[in-house]
Amino acid sequence: MSDAAGLAPDDRPFRTIVRNVATRYLSVAIEIVLGLITLPFNLHHLGTDAYGLWMLTAGITIHFSILDLGYGGAMVKFVAQYRAHRDARALNEIASTLFYLFTAFGLVAYLVAAGLAFNLGHVFALTPAQAAVGKWILLIVVVYVAMNFPFSVYGGVSSGFQRYDINNWVAIVCNSLVAITNIAVVLMGFGLVTLVAATTIVRVAMLIVYRHNAYRVFPKLEIRPGLFRASRLREVTGFSVYSSIIDWANKLNYELDEVVIGVFLGATPIAVWAVADRIISGIQRLTNQANAVLFPVVVDCDARQHTGRLQRLLVEGTRVSLGSVVPMAVLLIVLGDQIVRLWVGPAMTTVTPVLQILAVAVALRVGNSTSTTLLKGAGRVRYVAMVNIVAGICNLVLSAILIQPLGLPGVAIGTLVPIAAASIFVLFPAACRRAQLPLAEAFRRAVWPPVWPAIVSGVTLEVLRRGSGTSVALLVGDAALATVLYVVLFIVAIGPRDREHYLAKVSDLMRRNRNLAPVA
Repeated sequence: MSDAAGLAPDDRPFRTIVRNVATRYLSVAIEIVLGLITLPFNLHHLGTDAYGLWMLTAGITIHFSILDLGYGGAMVKFVAQYRAHRDARALNEIASTLFYLFTAFGLVAYLVAAGLAFNLGHVFALTPAQAAVGKWILLIVVVYVAMNFPFSVYGGVSSGFQRYDINNWVAIVCNSLVAITNIAVVLMGFGLVTLVAATTIVRVAMLIVYRHNAYRVFPKLEIRPGLFRASRLREVTGFSVYSSIIDWANKLNYELDEVVIGVFLGATPIAVWAVADRIISGIQRLTNQANAVLFPVVVDCDARQHTGRLQRLLVEGTRVSLGSVVPMAVLLIVLGDQIVRLWVGPAMTTVTPVLQILAVAVALRVGNSTSTTLLKGAGRVRYVAMVNIVAGICNLVLSAILIQPLGLPGVAIGTLVPIAAASIFVLFPAACRRAQLPLAEAFRRAVWPPVWPAIVSGVTLEVLRRGSGTSVALLVGDAALATVLYVVLFIVAIGPRDREHYLAKVSDLMRRNRNLAPVA
């Protein structure tokens, strides 16, 4: 078999895109639904103290992903590149080099986590009993984290071969099995440490499936020490360094809040924060999946100096992003208290202000994602990285300052203010300048059409809410009416020319689907 075996390009790109995007949304939707089920279940059966301790200790391990140093994203890029060149040797050298590099990262992560595990009581506001339980939770969870580093190479191979769908199916099965295991272990009366151990075993077992899938999509895959190349590491590092900076900045912005809460308030308030965070992160993931698709398009437009197309991408991408996330943010702001009461009970309604503040933050973040993608794809990745780092540091400092006088809402404000400042006054204007589009025109065409219908639908929803009781049926009915109103107003707001453009795109997509339908 030649080196080129298994490296043939995809001859059905449209089906591949549809398959990858569809399974991605399915995976995200199932994960969100399972989270909505297991969170109140665990809160009820474990209690806020135990659940908050679990979220604190498990949440610590999220930050070990900074050891990735941007190589994960670079892995996908170079696998795709050498697949296109049909260079199996280079592909295997990249995979082998990163596998052994990631193995070292995994060992470092475990050693650091072990040192932290035995000093939890000195770092966070925990009782001695909580610190003892937290130690074992951290030592168990970090086993999966350490193993995930080298095994992520296999997932990168599948992704580089444009088989995101098989990774998505593995994620669906894994999340479903973890949820089932979680519920079963709790109902059988086992404690928190046993629960964490059982769910971690499921996650570790699924890593073997990722490895199997990589060899399915590329049978000539070889990972062995003899293929480690320092030259390949230098090659990949040239791409990964700025990706890692952006990743670190994002963690400062969006994932350190629980650590701040744990340091100043202890484990129990983290359970309250987790309710809002679960909803907000779900909305962000549901509404921010398209920008990975936009990135190569931006790169192509920039390389070809198609300024007009860059402008259209900025306008339409921002408009669609805001149009998808703003209605959800409005629902959370107006109906947040009812949603919390019906989901996790009236005892958790202290989370409502946090949820409302973070709803504004996620609307700004998602709405500005096209600007960020355009700047990264058009050669301003260092600029984006620096802006994100400054915003992340401001987030951390503000949250630490405001948590004492304001509690959890202070942490949410500390998150919102830097995101708002960076989005409104820095990144969006910079993207307009890069696309050579006047800021006022960009606001008129991209921002105002999805925003003013949200104001109208939000006021309408508030009137409906005040006139109805609290039940799932009434809540869903009010939300549905407000959403329909928003969609109608949004269609009106974009104007006749863009309406015709979008209808043409939908018709073209439907025509392609009919052409791709199998003949009986």
